Amino acid sequence: MDLVTRLCQALEMEPAEVRKLRDQAANSGTTFDRVLLTRGADEAKVLQAFSEDLQLEFREELGPTKVPKSFVDVVPLSFARANNLIAIDIEGSTLVVATPHPLDTHAQDDLSAMVPSGVRFVLVPRNEITEIINRAFRHKTDGVDEALDDLEGTDIASLAAQIDESEDILDVANKAPIIKLVNSILFQSLKLRASDVHFQPYADRLQVRFRIDGMLYNMESIPKNAQDAILSRIKVMGKMDIAERRLPQDGRASLRIGDGEVDVRISVVPTSAGERAVLRLLDKSAGVFDLDAIGLDAQNLKTLRKYIHYPHGIILVTGPTGSGKTTTLYGSLTEISTGEKNILTIEDPVEYQLDGISQVQVNTKKGLTFSAGLRSFLRQDPDVMMVGEIRDLETSEIAIRAAITGHLVFSTVHTNDAPSTVTRLIDLGLEPYLVSSSLVLVVAQRLVRRLCPNCRTWVEPSTTQVAQLRDLDLDLNELKDGKMAVSPGCDECYNSGFQGRTAIYELLVMTEEIRTLIMNRGSATQIKKLAVDQGMRTLRLDGMSKVVAGMTSPEEIMRVTQLDT
Repeated sequence: MDLVTRLCQALEMEPAEVRKLRDQAANSGTTFDRVLLTRGADEAKVLQAFSEDLQLEFREELGPTKVPKSFVDVVPLSFARANNLIAIDIEGSTLVVATPHPLDTHAQDDLSAMVPSGVRFVLVPRNEITEIINRAFRHKTDGVDEALDDLEGTDIASLAAQIDESEDILDVANKAPIIKLVNSILFQSLKLRASDVHFQPYADRLQVRFRIDGMLYNMESIPKNAQDAILSRIKVMGKMDIAERRLPQDGRASLRIGDGEVDVRISVVPTSAGERAVLRLLDKSAGVFDLDAIGLDAQNLKTLRKYIHYPHGIILVTGPTGSGKTTTLYGSLTEISTGEKNILTIEDPVEYQLDGISQVQVNTKKGLTFSAGLRSFLRQDPDVMMVGEIRDLETSEIAIRAAITGHLVFSTVHTNDAPSTVTRLIDLGLEPYLVSSSLVLVVAQRLVRRLCPNCRTWVEPSTTQVAQLRDLDLDLNELKDGKMAVSPGCDECYNSGFQGRTAIYELLVMTEEIRTLIMNRGSATQIKKLAVDQGMRTLRLDGMSKVVAGMTSPEEIMRVTQLDT
């Protein structure tokens, strides 16, 4: 069976159409496989067909893969990214290299010349390879040290005039040193999964800091004489006024990282040591809005799913800034967005675009506040509405009115736990009978760091660890085989012992007894006691179960539930 026949069967295309695309590839100088993919062909099916024709192994998924150090040491990151090539194994003296382009012989020959060992190529979809490349080169300098070296002996003052917007931050070749440095820092931050990048000025330097899994880490120190040029570059990216240095400014940028795209929210404020910039990174390709993947255990997941399908009422998600409230709300909206419901949101800001949902950005300068947007939504024939935050009486009154008149409303409130959310609404000025009749569920949550799976081990708790477990009121008999999980730290987790985060939850269901207590103006403590008696698991109890399961550490639970007694 020849290649054309295989492709016809795999892609359900006519032979004439496949031959036409093959001829087009030959005439254009583009490889046949790339032409097929630009026409929307399924990549896995294309690679499978080439695999059989060229007698190359095909792997649809790579799973956990450790890239041989000999590859990372010899092959530049720019080459690996540009050609989508990464070693996934070593067999004797032969490197097994994944590629999504079976006909890209020039890149394959170049790679073979770089590495001292033999090379065997296997076909793997491109998205699998991109993820492995990001992980493999995470601990290299990413060009930051090289870019800093380029600054030495350079007329930095003149560079501000050269700064222009760059398309892809991986494309640093032939760029001005300042652009190269900023791009390299941003690329490094994304590989380390940072949510924020701080450029903090000191008297003698500009300090770069990354917030990773909620914690700040000091990274590169940049010479003070480069500070103004770097801030100018950041302002250009955010379309700000580079001449204004006395007032705070906000901006937004969209960066391309290879095939991915990242939204950046930029804030610049003047300080006594010069301007300080903070960049919030929102990776569009990394958004996970699946309720199964955000840390809910089976019981809480079942409860949440029950109430998000209610026809009317208010569901509130509460917790401090950066506790994952938006992810929980987006996950809930994504699940009920089946095309049969009209879903509207008003947010500040709109962080991720959700398919099939109309999202509105708050604009206080033009009078578009949460309350104004929510009021206009009622004339849009909605089934479900989400308001970013209930922070005043007017917004809460409109939300309650919407819930009572047959709409499902989602929102957030800043409180320490679920029961105190009820008293917060009453403190805003709402009547207790309105709160008790409209509220159906309150979800309190916190984010905790997950133990690194690469270096996690199970050990018998030491005396100190036993004391920590007892501080959590955790019965040692609950531990699996009397052991607890610890992560000492490794290269994969930046020697922190943690990699990624999960959430702990507290779900307060509005039972008849709790509604009656609210009507009688019961305190948050009384509501909490009754809810616990009826089966509510507090944040700390949910955290304890995650310690037992080996997902996180006792210190993490204590850190985020200090006020949860």
